[in-house]
Amino acid sequence: MDDHGTLAERFSALHRPGEPLLQPNAWDLGSARILEAMGFEAIATTSSGFAATLGRNDYRVSRDEAIEHARGLAGAVGIPVSADTENGFADDPEGVATTVRLAVAAGLAGCSVEDHTGHDDDPIYDLGQAAERIAAAADAAHTGTDRLVLTARAENHLHGRDDLADTIARLQAYQAAGADVLFAPGVIDLDQIRVLVSELDRPVNVLALPGCPRVEMLGEVGVARISVGGAFAYAALGGLIDAATELRDSGTFGYWTQVGVARPTISGAFDGR
Repeated sequence: MDDHGTLAERFSALHRPGEPLLQPNAWDLGSARILEAMGFEAIATTSSGFAATLGRNDYRVSRDEAIEHARGLAGAVGIPVSADTENGFADDPEGVATTVRLAVAAGLAGCSVEDHTGHDDDPIYDLGQAAERIAAAADAAHTGTDRLVLTARAENHLHGRDDLADTIARLQAYQAAGADVLFAPGVIDLDQIRVLVSELDRPVNVLALPGCPRVEMLGEVGVARISVGGAFAYAALGGLIDAATELRDSGTFGYWTQVGVARPTISGAFDGR
């Protein structure tokens, strides 16, 4: 397994505008190893997917739990792992910096920080405060021997603020504050993505949501990374619900067909572990 610095360098180099890095989100050690075995070059954690493994909804995981979970995934695979560290689990810049330092110590190649406050009545931090938080996170991410790739997230479009101009202004402020990758989850219109990419000087990540353009189309407008959030975790849970519903309601076992298809890949991913 590469050392931490090499993993972070590898992760950074994988961000090539126009050739999107496919970075699926794993929710446990098994899914991380399967995705690695399938040839993905980097993975991320998912706050909602991990919370589901604990029987909780998103934003119901503590910083300590998230960091230990990410540490486990980083230690389970030989590819770069980036952590979803929500809003840094703090409002103040120093609290966010502490979270990033913990992510570095956990052996991660990257982490992300949102500008979502966690409060429904005022969901997005004031731009000045948000930029200060990213600056503190960037300092923690880039100081010292061990570094990581910092992704700054503008959460407007997930929280009822369909304002592309404000989103771009925020991401421009975050890149000036030192972010390495920029991310506006919820922006899936190709023309808006094209504008967003053209106004920024850092690699841009897109979250694959329903209605999102195909990978090749995102590449054509300069996207550098594509992630899936909690979708794969919920797809797996959806498969559980389908199989359990068949057993309960039909008394049949058709789910074994899919098990048979998937089992060789799963077993191969776990060989030697």
